[in-house]
Amino acid sequence: MDFAEFCARAVEASQSGNPWFFNPCLVGYEWRRWALGVWLTLELTVLAMALGFLLALPMALARAARHPLFDPPVRAFVYVFRGSPLLVQAFLLYYGVAQFAVVRESWLWPYLREAWWCALIAFTLNSAAYMTEILRGAILATPRGEREAAVALGMSPALTARRIVIPSALRRALPQIGNEFVFMLHGSAIASIITLQDILGVGRMINGRYYVVYEGLLTAAALYMALTYLGIFTFRALERRYTRHLAR
Repeated sequence: MDFAEFCARAVEASQSGNPWFFNPCLVGYEWRRWALGVWLTLELTVLAMALGFLLALPMALARAARHPLFDPPVRAFVYVFRGSPLLVQAFLLYYGVAQFAVVRESWLWPYLREAWWCALIAFTLNSAAYMTEILRGAILATPRGEREAAVALGMSPALTARRIVIPSALRRALPQIGNEFVFMLHGSAIASIITLQDILGVGRMINGRYYVVYEGLLTAAALYMALTYLGIFTFRALERRYTRHLAR
């Protein structure tokens, strides 16, 4: 009897046996689904963080400068997406915008009718709102001496921001960005609510298909914990690399 046949028989036994008994072979039997779920979770999380950062940086600069034209709309954006649950935002994008004919007839509809795009847009906007405030705080915490030194060297405000303020702020913001990555990783489980088969989606599917209790959810929890540890380890390595001079 090879491993695949052994797992198949174990799966059949779990279906006809006690649903409260944890069957590790059932987890291994669906390893391809788990691999795809892990990939989808990482894909959505990393893309949302990267795109959210690109949106957050200019908004953080506008908030820190208190620009009279850009600060009010940025403040409103941050308030809306930080003040409402991510689940509501994903639901509104996936189920809500389809109610409007103007959206269904626009060039956006091929994207907004897909659950993957709706999840990515919701995660990106939510992450951008939180990272805007993270980066704004880091920018405002730039030591006054660094700005004065840039002025003494004859740097323009744009050059000072590019060479002094932004690099310094990013180093200070790394711990908070790492926390935001963990929050977004856990929040990405919402994707399973809008039909995507991420880690939690695969776990729920396995529990429903084989009428088991523990196999799907415990395995999903273990995978989330492993990815969380990987993210924390990565950001701590970045902190040691880019804030090494501060420990001297």
